[in-house]
Amino acid sequence: MNAVIYYLALPFIYVIAYLPFSVLYMLSDLLYVLVYFVIGYRKDVVFTNLRNSFPEKTEDELEQIARKFYSYFCDLMLETVKTLTMSKKTARKRMTVTNVEVFERYYQQKQSVIIVMGHWGNWEMGGVRFAAEPIHQLFVIYHPLANKHFNKLIYRMRTRLGNGLYAMRNVTRGMVENKNKITATAFIADQTPSPKNCHWTTFLNQDTPVFTGTGKYAKKFKYPVVYVGVKRTKRGYYDVIVEDLIPNPDKYTEIEILEKFTKRLELDIQQIPEIWLWTHKRWKHKRQTSE
Repeated sequence: MNAVIYYLALPFIYVIAYLPFSVLYMLSDLLYVLVYFVIGYRKDVVFTNLRNSFPEKTEDELEQIARKFYSYFCDLMLETVKTLTMSKKTARKRMTVTNVEVFERYYQQKQSVIIVMGHWGNWEMGGVRFAAEPIHQLFVIYHPLANKHFNKLIYRMRTRLGNGLYAMRNVTRGMVENKNKITATAFIADQTPSPKNCHWTTFLNQDTPVFTGTGKYAKKFKYPVVYVGVKRTKRGYYDVIVEDLIPNPDKYTEIEILEKFTKRLELDIQQIPEIWLWTHKRWKHKRQTSE
């Protein structure tokens, strides 16, 4: 059945991937009406997340954010499909990079780095844009899909321009194998970890579990930590913001590294909330009393 679904969907996926951006956004406008007004996809999750994250805002203000988010969410889905055919030239045209000198300096020093980022802006287009720079080879940590056919499609989409992937279970092995290369290992670290193996912090006014891998690997490999945010400047255009967050991980504990990233991402979300992934059930786990 998985194969049937895949092969039925594949022609539509590639039709979308080859559409001009102007047509793509017309389709996105139609999709927004369907997703927000007709289906109401995860609206209960989105509004609960927004109310808890911004208790100071009125219901009207929250609804404005929600509508902007759903409009962007539809753009995001179609732009992600578009990366199946996006060239480096198109990525350069649609995405600027602020402070790329951070990566260039580390590359000249033959220093590998860890990238920390969240689901803020279009992280998939950000990967395409990174591949267009003559700097580190990018390796992104990902969770393989259960459907092996769609998993192969996602793998091809993310690696076709030279980037690499580490499955979550193989991160240590992959980083050790590539230790002699100049790499940038990207942790998209705002997902929901198991409550048994995480660090608890306050994030967007809520008690939040955080993956510990960023701090652990930065300390283990002694790699500087670079924050990357993919800020939308207008529809279809982005600015990749680069910040040298932790140049020397030896001066910080694992927990301090996690806290610095979390607070930095929180700042971006508070400034432009509509481009973060509010449909995600980020706060489904609760801290145990003993913790």
